[in-house]
Amino acid sequence: MQNVIPELPKRIFWDVDFDKINYQKNSRFVIERVFERGDVAEVRKIRKFYGDKKIKKEITQVKWLSEETIFLCCAIFSLEPKDFLCFTQRQLNQQLSTY
Repeated sequence: MQNVIPELPKRIFWDVDFDKINYQKNSRFVIERVFERGDVAEVRKIRKFYGDKKIKKEITQVKWLSEETIFLCCAIFSLEPKDFLCFTQRQLNQQLSTY
């Protein structure tokens, strides 16, 4: 893990005060946002900053991720969809059909 905060665009954190983000305390939030809304270069920056071990630990505990992000993380970190909390919870909360 590096001490130098990565340069990320404000568009990823559009709904929070960008200058007040605590990259250590709010690591799960930062990782989630970059994987959901960032591009390949930004994902690389965040991987370099946090390291794969921390990202793997945090990303599997996120409450919601798109299927694309789950499958991207599976490919990068050699995981299965069932390793993600959000994936297993989604499977348990199937919606009833609206007949």
